[in-house]
Amino acid sequence: MAPIPAIAAPSQPPLLAQQFTLEPNRRRVHKGRGKRGADMSNEAIEDGGAAVAATLREHGVSLLFTLCGGHISPILVAAKKLGIRVIDVRQEATAVFAADAVARLTGSPGVAAVTAGPGVTNSVTPLKNALLSQSPMLLIGGAAPSLLQGRGALQDIDQRAVVSPNVKTFRRAKRVRDLGSRVAETWSEMLEGVQGPGFVECAVDQLYAGRLVRQWYADAAGKGTSLPARARRWYVMRHFAKSFAGADSMTAAPRRPVAWPVAADSDIAAAVEALSKAERPLAIIGGQALAAGTDANRVAEAVRKLGVPVYLSSLARGLLGRESAVQMMHNRRQALREADCVLLAGTPCDFRLEYGQQISSKAKFIALNRSAKDARLNRKPDIAVIGDVGAALQALAARGGDASRWKEWIDRLHVRDGEKEVEIAKMAAAEGEFVNPVALLKAIDAAAADEAIFCADGGDFVATASYVLRPRGPRMWLDPGPFGTLGVGAGFGLAAALCRPEAETWIIFGDGACGYSLAEFDTFVRHRVPVIAVVGNDAAWTQIAREQVKMLGDDVAVTLARSDYHEVARAFGAVGLVLKSNADIPRVLAEAHAAAKAGKPVLINAWLDRTAFREGSISM
Repeated sequence: MAPIPAIAAPSQPPLLAQQFTLEPNRRRVHKGRGKRGADMSNEAIEDGGAAVAATLREHGVSLLFTLCGGHISPILVAAKKLGIRVIDVRQEATAVFAADAVARLTGSPGVAAVTAGPGVTNSVTPLKNALLSQSPMLLIGGAAPSLLQGRGALQDIDQRAVVSPNVKTFRRAKRVRDLGSRVAETWSEMLEGVQGPGFVECAVDQLYAGRLVRQWYADAAGKGTSLPARARRWYVMRHFAKSFAGADSMTAAPRRPVAWPVAADSDIAAAVEALSKAERPLAIIGGQALAAGTDANRVAEAVRKLGVPVYLSSLARGLLGRESAVQMMHNRRQALREADCVLLAGTPCDFRLEYGQQISSKAKFIALNRSAKDARLNRKPDIAVIGDVGAALQALAARGGDASRWKEWIDRLHVRDGEKEVEIAKMAAAEGEFVNPVALLKAIDAAAADEAIFCADGGDFVATASYVLRPRGPRMWLDPGPFGTLGVGAGFGLAAALCRPEAETWIIFGDGACGYSLAEFDTFVRHRVPVIAVVGNDAAWTQIAREQVKMLGDDVAVTLARSDYHEVARAFGAVGLVLKSNADIPRVLAEAHAAAKAGKPVLINAWLDRTAFREGSISM
């Protein structure tokens, strides 16, 4: 058979719309209600893009993050028509980070859509970050025309090979009518078991209206009368018929049930018994305790009732508010080595715990985790409780727990916390040429509202912030997670401000990490997102520089400039402020507050002094 002529992907849909008259099929979707309770029974599914958008709304989606592309334009237009707010950004990674943050903030998956080829490949790092953080966000990726994949079409690559290692589930539809179902299937799979991101691939010819695509295919097939020409037309139109079979009766795919992993009662009983015999128990609770669908307040109540002294990490930071009788902030390593019973809830024995070596070999080790593999990573627990971590903590608290039993142990840990706070206060009092980073962070902690959300993006400055800033409540602290990814700041801050408009959103940037996000101040301005960003500007990749220079005697590639990041923000229409002395901290923070309350995004460029706060901090 003669080769099929090239079909240009509709990178400019308006031109195609001028060439062909669109007459959408007037079919009804099934009766149901979206997030805002809107009746969907009187709306038409006009094309594959509309089927995807209607299914998203059926799943309660109210925000769709994107960077536009002709491959996905029908989804974006349909989503807007259905009342889903479309937030366009300046780099695909920001869109995916924002979708990840929605899942962490709300407990329901966030959604991003990117165009084919480079749009998808630009999304790989944030997808992997979501996978390692077990964050159930959905990425919808455009793809080359289904008829031309593998033939050298524009932006055509094997996206499955690129994406599959970085997501929990990957799906694509062979027929237009299956697009909604693929979205619904992916949605439920993301939430089951160990949660994680999902990807749905949508070929461009599946998203546009059937009448347009039929004409498009007919033009591509040609009008010759030779046998090869007729065979080509037959092949092309047969492909169209298969692809669009049943498309005139598409519906928004409904939610599917999600299987919730439940720990065995015998394992819960064994853990309760081990804790009851402990004299110095200690719990470390990670982000999995706040898996999507979890009631954070119930988990917090259970942790308080259980009464075991606890350290919180990653998304779990803030679970117990700023302070709690059982929450500890400092000297975790020493506490772990002294504990006679250690409960790891939703976090594995990875580099953060020196692969399990921080836990005394004499301690009883209990692991609560959705993943049997993670529960046993690097160190086999004495008791493995496999199931939803939040539910398991509630079950433990229901069977026993009394902080008074461990009062002496808890008091000892609090004394150490107090001693560390005195050290931090002394460091904050030091004066230098520019701004003391510890003093600045303590001032931010005091000035930030009770409903403030902190988004962390950077190395040394952000790690210092984790010692100083007190997250206000559950789901009010966002950091990359175990992958240590830079560049999350703009996406996380964007999602936080949109999901919680009543709260203040603070982005804590290192000056290195800030470079990933500066262009998104255009996004903040266009969408009226009043974040307050603080850039800790010490003119270096300090977390790396500190150890590299000391060990290797060279500062190659770790030196930056005291760049005018605030001027870049101003150029995009945001408020840019510069801070160069400790004395100016109250004034500058007050100006930032006032600007944010007026609806304007703010960037504070804080010139920092170097400190020894985090000497010896490199992790292997």
